[in-house]
Amino acid sequence: ELLWRKNLALLTYLALSPRQGRSREHLTALLWGEKPESAARHSLNEALRIIRRSAGDQALDSDATSVRLRADTVRLDATAFAAHEHAGEWEAAAALVRGLLLEGLAVPDSSAFEDWLTAERGQWQRRSITALGNAAESSLASGRTIEGRTLAERARALDPTSGSAVGVHLRALALAGERSAAVAEFGRYRELLGDRLGLEPEASLVELVDRIRAGRPEPVEGTEPASVARTRRLPLVGREAELAALWESCGRCRRLRETTVAVILADPGLGKTRLIEELAARIGLEGGATLTVRGVEADRHAPWSGILGLGRGGLLEARGIATAPASAHAAFAREIAEWGDRYPGAAGVDPAPLARAFSELVRAAAEERPTLLVVDDCHLLDTDSLDAVAALSRDMPGLPLMLVLAAEPAAAPPSLDALRTRLGRDLPGVAVALDALGPAALAGMARAVFQEYDDAAIDRLARRLAADSAGVPLLAVEFLHGVASGLDWQRTSGTWPAPFHTLTETSPGDIPDSLTAAVRIGYRKLSEPAQRALAATAALGGPRTAGEIGRAAALHDDSLRMALDELEWQRWLVADGRGYGFVAGIVERIVHRDMLTPGQLRRFRAAADGTA
Repeated sequence: ELLWRKNLALLTYLALSPRQGRSREHLTALLWGEKPESAARHSLNEALRIIRRSAGDQALDSDATSVRLRADTVRLDATAFAAHEHAGEWEAAAALVRGLLLEGLAVPDSSAFEDWLTAERGQWQRRSITALGNAAESSLASGRTIEGRTLAERARALDPTSGSAVGVHLRALALAGERSAAVAEFGRYRELLGDRLGLEPEASLVELVDRIRAGRPEPVEGTEPASVARTRRLPLVGREAELAALWESCGRCRRLRETTVAVILADPGLGKTRLIEELAARIGLEGGATLTVRGVEADRHAPWSGILGLGRGGLLEARGIATAPASAHAAFAREIAEWGDRYPGAAGVDPAPLARAFSELVRAAAEERPTLLVVDDCHLLDTDSLDAVAALSRDMPGLPLMLVLAAEPAAAPPSLDALRTRLGRDLPGVAVALDALGPAALAGMARAVFQEYDDAAIDRLARRLAADSAGVPLLAVEFLHGVASGLDWQRTSGTWPAPFHTLTETSPGDIPDSLTAAVRIGYRKLSEPAQRALAATAALGGPRTAGEIGRAAALHDDSLRMALDELEWQRWLVADGRGYGFVAGIVERIVHRDMLTPGQLRRFRAAADGTA
């Protein structure tokens, strides 16, 4: 009887009322307004009798004029939701959202109650979408893109026309690497909004989609199935806290317009480059710019090579640098032909010292929009360049500029150590150190690839993964990619790592057979042009420009572009202003050793030099 519509409506209305009480006159008008007054009062008393019979005689306090529920009579998920909402505990609040308020309940002959219910549903719908959206944003901030996407989809299900819900959904798709899907989803949203409400999407959504379009779309897949290819771009696992700390620091930099420093310390293969990519993707979706240079061994003894590497890459294309002094452009035009072509007026100007020119150009870029300046493997950078980057932390007050410096802990240069000692004192920023992944994270990676496995199978695979990869994410991904491609991991064996040796110091022969076999399988699954481009890059040694790789591999125009996109998408190669290089040196050495003959090495090098 309690579930009869008006009985349930009365109970829930009282539970959701201020202080869980109302006057009798108000309740009769709300639910029995169509009846004569005496009949309405009788119906109210009968409904209260059924509530007492269901919840106990002490469930209600009532007198001749009012009715109130005792505090412990009803437990509401709405009350718990409101408490989590007030505390900013968005994930806990989102977990309580199951749909619309009192979904399925209707009292058609009580228009006053229906009007109240419609208004309450609208209010709770908006609050639920906000909670789901904030929980989704929190998940995306820490790299949990699958969870963030699921939350965003739940928000959209509550209201397909919600701009805030579609915004977080588009960001989730873009951060998962599905840019084309995000653009297509926006097109469907625009059509729906026009059909239902006769409206156009808000300007901020249009700007977001423009930024998504501007990013590199996912390339055409190679010769392997899409499900296998995506194992190289698994969701970020085991680095959620580190990414959240970096993104929080980046958010503070943008809000307060203060130069911030982030230091990332990790041995090779532990994922510092991937962490930087995730951070850069997020700032790009917020309208920021990223300038990146990656140190290489040749930089150590080449003064200013790092700064010039930035000049050949994103700095030249950065919005706002046209406002920098002509002397700054002249300094870079003297060293880089492209600068002279872009700023011909700089030819007749005395060049500024390179360090000052670099500082003025970065200032102009950061004044235009928030800027992330990344130096990966900064322990390999020349001293002049690293000092010039470090000086930005002192010379750029009041600008939304975030410096990200990544290095191997044992090789961290003195200037980086000096910056670390200032973090949290006179210099805003954060330092994160990456360790090998633990059993739970490795199991999470395995489950992301083999969703059809039961818990026991995942546990067996994760234990083998831990033994063969030593918790190094790079090698764990290679292993899982190999298994997804057909590697029989139960028939291979090996012991790794060698005592007291880092991944950089490890030779391919030291790696277990399962991992070297996985690299070979992955190589053979690439498209033929991508195989040639990868082999050419291994033969030449990086970084190499697209033109050099194309000449060596005899690839041109679209075939070269698609090959390089495939290799970058599947995380074989990484690009910066100076060209393409292997994500990991150990993989480069395996390709060099196992996939190239001496004759191929000579031919690739001769073709690149134009002597073939």
